[in-house]
Amino acid sequence: MEAFEAIRARRSVRSYLPKPVPEDKIKKILEAARLAPSAKNVQPWYFVVVTDAEKRKKIARSGRFAGFLKEAPVVIVGCGDVKSSPKWYMVDVSIAMQNMVIAATAEGLGTCWVGSFDEALVKEILKILEQYKVVALLAVGYPRKKFDLMSKLLHLARRKKRLEQIVGFEEFRG
Repeated sequence: MEAFEAIRARRSVRSYLPKPVPEDKIKKILEAARLAPSAKNVQPWYFVVVTDAEKRKKIARSGRFAGFLKEAPVVIVGCGDVKSSPKWYMVDVSIAMQNMVIAATAEGLGTCWVGSFDEALVKEILKILEQYKVVALLAVGYPRKKFDLMSKLLHLARRKKRLEQIVGFEEFRG
């Protein structure tokens, strides 16, 4: 799949088939993160790949909107090193994780970026060092085709803005 096609095809997937993701696909997704740009090329990221069902269940209980993570065969936890990049770790980890989202889509996988989690609990479950902050969680897996009325209604109510609404050439035109 071509890059722009993957960007256009990407959707937030909250329901997954109980099918493991092959290791080569996981590694390709992680390689996409590794190749991301970062401020001063510090690369202040660390990713914890969670496939263990019990750990995924515990992580899923850590956030109000994270319950579906127990169903995702893979959860990637994006962490940022606050010591090596105190100002930019959040941006850098986010860029790397967006690379993962696009790479996963190109591999025929679904993802969902999750910001609803109890950081202290996730750090405890995964033994994440103190100098790292958990930036986001990424569910990864094969999408389950199911009708989700709430998602459909939300998509209708909140369509993507037109380019003219979000871009000004030479000056802000909001």
